[in-house]
Amino acid sequence: MNLTTKQKQHLKGLAHSLKPVVLLGGNGLTEGVLAEIDSALTHHELIKVKVASADRELKNAIVDAIVRETQSTKVQLIGHVLVIFRHSAEMKIALPKAK
Repeated sequence: MNLTTKQKQHLKGLAHSLKPVVLLGGNGLTEGVLAEIDSALTHHELIKVKVASADRELKNAIVDAIVRETQSTKVQLIGHVLVIFRHSAEMKIALPKAK
């Protein structure tokens, strides 16, 4: 799913007050963590994930893997906090119309 700039700005505004729901620890990206992220996306649609990694390339690889495996869209990555979005069946979050 490709988001327009306007849609991303809208989601960033909604995500501002959110706390990270999933924290990646020393074990990195495991099947259990992916399942938890998938479950949180299904329930909330827009979530924050804290990716604690000192290595920038490793962090970017983990972010790419999360987005790919959960079929979500990366809204933004600031520091160690990733914001991702995926519509659920209920479509709880209404996005601005794409032009």
